[in-house]
Amino acid sequence: MQKTPAPPFSGYQKTVVAMLAFLQFAVILDFMIMSPLGAVIMPDLKFGPVQFGLVVSAYAFSAGVSGLLTAGFADRYDRKKLLLFFYTGFIVGTVWCGLATSFESLLAARVFTGLFGGVIGSVVLAISTDLFPPQMRGRVMGLIQTAFAASQVLGIPAGIYLSNQWNWHVPFFAMAAFGLIGGVLVAWKLQPVDAHLKQPQEHSPFMHLFHTVTERRYLLAFCVTALLTTGGFMLMPFSSAYIVNNMGIDLHHLPTVYLVTGLCTIFIGPLIGRAADAIGKFRVFLFGTALSITMVLIYTHLGHIPLWMLVLVNSVMFVGIFSRMIPFQAISSTVPSMTQRGSYNAISASIQQLAGGVASVAAGHIVTQAPDGHLQHFDTVGYVVVATSLLATTLLWRLQRNLPSQAAPQPQAAT
Repeated sequence: MQKTPAPPFSGYQKTVVAMLAFLQFAVILDFMIMSPLGAVIMPDLKFGPVQFGLVVSAYAFSAGVSGLLTAGFADRYDRKKLLLFFYTGFIVGTVWCGLATSFESLLAARVFTGLFGGVIGSVVLAISTDLFPPQMRGRVMGLIQTAFAASQVLGIPAGIYLSNQWNWHVPFFAMAAFGLIGGVLVAWKLQPVDAHLKQPQEHSPFMHLFHTVTERRYLLAFCVTALLTTGGFMLMPFSSAYIVNNMGIDLHHLPTVYLVTGLCTIFIGPLIGRAADAIGKFRVFLFGTALSITMVLIYTHLGHIPLWMLVLVNSVMFVGIFSRMIPFQAISSTVPSMTQRGSYNAISASIQQLAGGVASVAAGHIVTQAPDGHLQHFDTVGYVVVATSLLATTLLWRLQRNLPSQAAPQPQAAT
């Protein structure tokens, strides 16, 4: 059967996607900026790596808890109002981080920021699903996912520059001011997203949560989410140390690796989304899985190599990773019913955060460091990532074969 050509975006749809991508950029940047600022924050506030590890993980775990606590209420309000509520709390938390003058105050600020920031991504996905029909969601997810790459290319270097020019507090104030502009635009331009409120609602938030976490197809999707997240978070925490100590790449050249990788991902993300809509989301996911498995096995077995080769390997590996994540998010968006999208996405975001934390801890128990600085058993991490990728593919195949390939247009569509 010949596929129907995907319709073009309307003017309002383009505005919506741009706003949602901007919010994702702000939230991801706030999470990612902590690691490069660690070298400045620790001596200034006079605490060590153990305390800094708590500060970094506090955001992830509080975001995970927040997702579970919010799930029961996520479908009871206009999604625009819900988004603005949590985004306001996120901006306040970011300002609090900039005002922190001790380990305790910074830890509390990161917990507060995680409680609000951790829910924003799930509301963004629910809005994307409400406003765009399935045949357009590959492109939507591709554009929104470029926020991750943009935070690497634009945000992190800017944050480090501001910190070097003034102090580590300034990047947080700059992020809050920059993020506030996005919040004002959403309040002004985004129309109410409340079509789900016209459907019958469950009276009890607890039962709404219970019915979401016990639905069989949701559980399959949650398992895939956890497995895909596990793979990424097992590699990422040790990548810098592995590049420097095992591959022999100088610290001064690390920004080049991330800059080129980020630029490549910004360019390729929308193309992956288009391909997912044009030739099939699961087909693109299979391609991404095969490519990422191949590149992970190559990456985790590399020794001393020239910079250009590392840039090439790293860029192709991220193309594989994004070729999995973008079509998976598009497939996942077709799983929940309209009245359960908020709770489904909140739980999914919670699982991402918690699985990421667990994966980082697990990788820390696998990888050891030799006296000369070399990381040992990093190849074992690669094998674990391959195993989780294959299992995730099997579960997603079971999930997607029972889903409609093209659902009917949504009752509330962006125009």
